[in-house]
Amino acid sequence: MESQRQQQSEGKNKRVVVIGGGVAGSLVAKSLQFSADVTLIDPKEYFEITWASLRAMVEPSFGERSVINHRDYLVNGRIVASPAINITENEALTADGCRVVYDYLVIATGHRDPVPKTRTERLNQYQGENQKIKSARSILIVGGGPTGVELAGEIAVDFPEKKVTLVHKGSRLLEFIGPKAGDKTLDWLISKKVDVKLGQRVNLDSVSEGSDTYLTSTGDTIKADCHFLCTGKPVGSDWLKDTILKDSLDTHGMLMVDENLRVKGQKNIFAIGDITDIREIKQGFLAQKHAQVAAKNLKVLMVGERESKMATYRPHSAIAIVSLGRKDAVAQLPFMTTIGCVPGLIKSRDLFVGKTRKQMGLEPDVAHA
Repeated sequence: MESQRQQQSEGKNKRVVVIGGGVAGSLVAKSLQFSADVTLIDPKEYFEITWASLRAMVEPSFGERSVINHRDYLVNGRIVASPAINITENEALTADGCRVVYDYLVIATGHRDPVPKTRTERLNQYQGENQKIKSARSILIVGGGPTGVELAGEIAVDFPEKKVTLVHKGSRLLEFIGPKAGDKTLDWLISKKVDVKLGQRVNLDSVSEGSDTYLTSTGDTIKADCHFLCTGKPVGSDWLKDTILKDSLDTHGMLMVDENLRVKGQKNIFAIGDITDIREIKQGFLAQKHAQVAAKNLKVLMVGERESKMATYRPHSAIAIVSLGRKDAVAQLPFMTTIGCVPGLIKSRDLFVGKTRKQMGLEPDVAHA
C-alpha cells in the first residue's frame, strides 16, 4: 500500500503537456489533471463540441452548451492560450514565447480550423452566421461531406422557405462511408427541396464581393445571397515539419503511431485524434477513445509500471451517424444502412452534447459563462 501511494505521488510530479484543446486533447488533459502536473496548450481559450457547431449556426443559443471554456473542466491544470510552434526533446514552445518543459507530451492538434480565441467571440460568430442565414432567401453550400450535408439538413428543416443549393465535386454524397448512405441522403435532401449538384465545383475566388452569381465547373449558374464553404480542412501538422518529429509524419502529414498511441520511435510522446495515421474514419467519438487509451497509458508510465501493462488501440470499423436536421439522421452500421427518425433519436436531438459535457465533468444542461 505504501509503495502504491509513493507511485501515485511520483506520478503527480510528472509534467504532462497536451498540445491541442479539441475533442481528444481536452479529454486527456481533464483525465490526467489529478494524476500529473498538466499543461494544456491551445490557440483558443475554449473546447468546442465540434459536431454541434452546425446546429449553433441555426440556433445560436445551442452554442452556450457546446462551447466550453477550458477552465470549466480543467480545474487543476495550467492553460497556455497560444499556438505551439516548436517542440524539443523536453520542451514545447508557443507563439507568444512561452516555454513549457515536459516529461510526457501529447499531440492532439487535429485539423487546422481558424476560429476566434475567446468563447464570447465564438458565440458572437454563431450569431453572425445565424443572421447571414436568416437574411438570405437563397443559400449555396459547397461540399457534400458530413459538414455540408448536415448544414443543408439544418437549414432545410429550420428554414424550409430558403432555397438551398448544395454543390459537391464527387459523384456521390458522404464519400467517407458507403454508397447506400449517400444515396439515401440524396433522396432525403431532394425531399426537403434542396437542389443537389454532383460532380461539379465552384470557384469561390472568382466571385466578386457582393455578387450573388456563382459559376460551376460545368457551366451552371447558381444564384445565391450567401454561401458556406464546407470542404475538408488540412491536418494541423505543418508546425511539426521542422521539429524533432519531422520524420514521424507520413506523406499525408499524419503522425505515425504504434498500438499504444505513442509516436513511432518515441518513448514519451503520444499522438491522438485526427492527426494520427490510424486507418479509420476521423470522428469525434473515436478521438475520445484515443484520449482514454492515451490517458491510461500515461498513468502506467508515470508511476513506473511495466510497459506490458499499457492498453492497445484497435482501429474501428466504419460506423457513422450523420444528422439530418433535428429529428432524422442517416446511419451506417456494420451490417446495415438506415435513415430516418430511428437513427435520429440516437444523435440528432441533442447531438451528444449532454453526454459529452458529462464526460468532461460538467452538468449536461447548464452553460457556463
